Amino acid sequence: MSHPTVTVPIRQALKYAQGRAEKFGRTQQLEIGADLFIRIAPGGRKFLLFCLDDEPERSMAESIASTLALKNPAYGWHQGQTLRSMTVIEEGAENVPESGPGEAEDGV
Repeated sequence: MSHPTVTVPIRQALKYAQGRAEKFGRTQQLEIGADLFIRIAPGGRKFLLFCLDDEPERSMAESIASTLALKNPAYGWHQGQTLRSMTVIEEGAENVPESGPGEAEDGV
């Protein structure tokens, strides 16, 4: 039996994922648009915003940073092999490890 589909406001989904990143020390990824994804790093104080066919807009990153209550976020870009992602890092969270204790255990 499958579970029923539930519609959740995007702000609620983002804050829930941020809480899971903090609590479990694991990256949380959400699809937040037709071609827009977010990966919230362990600790919940930085994230990557990316599209599969384009580049994310800074205004969207600023809105998400505000929703997640990041203090003095720094905005930048990360060029991967196939995607260019916008990086958003809260002031003081620059040196937080990219993988938390939960990810180190299973190598993911």
